[in-house]
Amino acid sequence: MSAASELPLDGIRVLEFTHAVMGPTAGLILGDLGAEVIHIEPPSGDSTRRLKGFGTGYFPFYSRNKKSLAVNLKSNEGRQIIQQLLPTADVLVENFGPGTMDRLGFGYDAVRAHNERLIYLSLKGFGAGPYEQRTAMDEVVQMMGGLAYMTGPPGKPLRAGTSIIDIGGGMFGTMAVILALYERERTGRGTLVRSSLFETTAFFMGQHMAYSALSDRPVPPMPARVSAWSIYRTFDTADGESVFIGIISDRHWQSFCQVFERSDWAQDTRLATNNDRIDHREWLLPAVETLLSNFSRNHIIARCEEAGIPFAPIARPEDLFEDPQLNQQQGGLLATVLPDGTNTRLPRLPIAVGNYDFGLRSDPPAIGSATQELLESLGYEARQIADLHAVGAIASPMDRHNDQSDLD
Repeated sequence: MSAASELPLDGIRVLEFTHAVMGPTAGLILGDLGAEVIHIEPPSGDSTRRLKGFGTGYFPFYSRNKKSLAVNLKSNEGRQIIQQLLPTADVLVENFGPGTMDRLGFGYDAVRAHNERLIYLSLKGFGAGPYEQRTAMDEVVQMMGGLAYMTGPPGKPLRAGTSIIDIGGGMFGTMAVILALYERERTGRGTLVRSSLFETTAFFMGQHMAYSALSDRPVPPMPARVSAWSIYRTFDTADGESVFIGIISDRHWQSFCQVFERSDWAQDTRLATNNDRIDHREWLLPAVETLLSNFSRNHIIARCEEAGIPFAPIARPEDLFEDPQLNQQQGGLLATVLPDGTNTRLPRLPIAVGNYDFGLRSDPPAIGSATQELLESLGYEARQIADLHAVGAIASPMDRHNDQSDLD
């Protein structure tokens, strides 16, 4: 089935009032699953489009399979456009700061009056409780939720290397939307659904909280943990690279010894079981380090693959462009043209359902790329659209003059 064929969420219209990562993640997933996702942004464009540093890739990655409606929500004309769109929508997604959508007149209670079948996904830093009016970001909740503590070495909390909580919160929000769509088939009514960053972090910490409940000692950060496996770490190679190797069974140990020609280790009764090898890690791990330091990364990878033991080269993000697994015929990278014209390949949704192709139907949109199309669908005539342009209520890809500030 091609990307243009019917998809599970065909016919579902989503109004996306989002920026940065959490909300756009939810919109990306819904769009990849077939929904028509309309990204609402100011005439000057979503501020995420202009982020630098680590934010450079936010908009290009999270905006495929979406349309752009560039409209000034602080103007009466702009709000009227949204009010006319609301009855046509199935889902509204928003991740602005607490109270922003209410101030604009598009909080849940207000929009429900326009469309009782609407499912309203509100994505926030915190759920209901004493923190709910606080502003949060991914790194904030990683710090206060224990993830940064678990990631860094003792005394040096370190955020994870991607926006894992934003992404996770958006994913949980999408699950809630799909559940609400299913429920709507039975009840005929929409509902308010929520997801939040801090509670997402707490969920991710659940395994460590359970460990704490069963232990009489503080939970150690991951770099200081005592592994359950005798060999489970990275090793330096002869060509200045690193390889992770995990030997998690006695069969793996025997295979490792065979391919690296250490029959003496295979026959050493001190190393017969995983627990035996843990007891002798003080001398065994330095010996394995010395052994592997004589081989190149590719040589070690080939032998580990032959042995059927877990291994991994230490990859950088840019290495993924040429990864053989991601570049197979039905692989995990989608050819994408970014808003500035750059041609690249970006990861597809990592799920498979039957013969559906959750691929690319449209590249990340230019500012206001669907503004005219959507206004015409609402019955606006050419003169009305021109007048809206003239007063700065809307923008199209040809507009480069409006300096309206972004939503807070």
